[in-house]
Amino acid sequence: MTFPEIDTPAVLVDLDVAEANIDRYQAYCDEHGLKLRPHIKTHKLPSLAKRQIAAGAVGITCQKISEAEAMIAEGGVDDVLLTYNILGAAKLARLRALAERIRLLVVADNAIVVEGLSGAFADAPAPLTVLVECDTGAGRCGVQTPDDAADLAARIDAAPGLRFGGLMTYPPVAGGAAVQDWLETAKTAIEARGIDVPVVSGGGSPDMWAAHDIPAVTEYRIGTYIYNDRSLQARGVCGWDDCALSVLATVVSVPTGDRAVIDAGSKVLTSDLLGLDGHGHVLGRPDIRITVLSEEHGTLHAERIGLTVGDRVRIVPNHACVVANMLDHVTLTRGDRVEGPAPVAARGQVW
Repeated sequence: MTFPEIDTPAVLVDLDVAEANIDRYQAYCDEHGLKLRPHIKTHKLPSLAKRQIAAGAVGITCQKISEAEAMIAEGGVDDVLLTYNILGAAKLARLRALAERIRLLVVADNAIVVEGLSGAFADAPAPLTVLVECDTGAGRCGVQTPDDAADLAARIDAAPGLRFGGLMTYPPVAGGAAVQDWLETAKTAIEARGIDVPVVSGGGSPDMWAAHDIPAVTEYRIGTYIYNDRSLQARGVCGWDDCALSVLATVVSVPTGDRAVIDAGSKVLTSDLLGLDGHGHVLGRPDIRITVLSEEHGTLHAERIGLTVGDRVRIVPNHACVVANMLDHVTLTRGDRVEGPAPVAARGQVW
């Protein structure tokens, strides 16, 4: 297959760029003594998860059980952290089965989740490792205070079938000093109860190059870094040449001299804005704004659009993680060479 033969809209992944991103951030973590545990939500491809591990990652992060199941199906991935509260008999049964196949770690931020995990693993051959999820300012899940973290750690430590594994947080952007104080206070409170804190897991692509500024963190979870996107470029985290994922689209209409319409809408580019103006960056045409998305159409505006029907454009989306989950397959490339399609194994795995 050649580039002109690729049907559009298509999600392209340049493996040369993705692999360079993997190696560059692994080197950063090695330099700063951080264990790296990439989040596969960005790519959802077992081949790239195995490439991350081969580069030095200690394992991977998944959000849902079905993601983990998809990642381990081909082999080569045997260490997974699930960063989501697991509830319900059906999910707990699948979790138990998963734990019998790989090294599995999970999180909890409340006693109900801990009780459910304990009930499912009380008679297991080996205890399940559970980290306490901490809200250090991002306002999502997590215990609210360091004392709450210590209380939940003690509950996990005493629960049949469970082992306390440490702390986990998704910190607010640029929250370094406050996050450090929060985690150190929690760690000290837990250790005062005679409980070890072997892992403190942090994360986030926006602050990826400042991960070492939170010395309490021993492990870093990061997803978008493998592809990068417009949101990270806007933050100065990466350049356009570091963006491995792009959307190839065809111009299907040019109604006016300042407007064109492409065959990629919200079902490909996503409606995520992330505080940005427009829905992506058209490579080579910084003057173009992607102003409106309907489901199957994207509207491009520029003072002089300069496009004709049949032209193709490549777009770096605002949020690569959502785009990778939109289509059944991505098209792998290496620079100007097309490698071919790859199924997105964990697409739609949200259970």
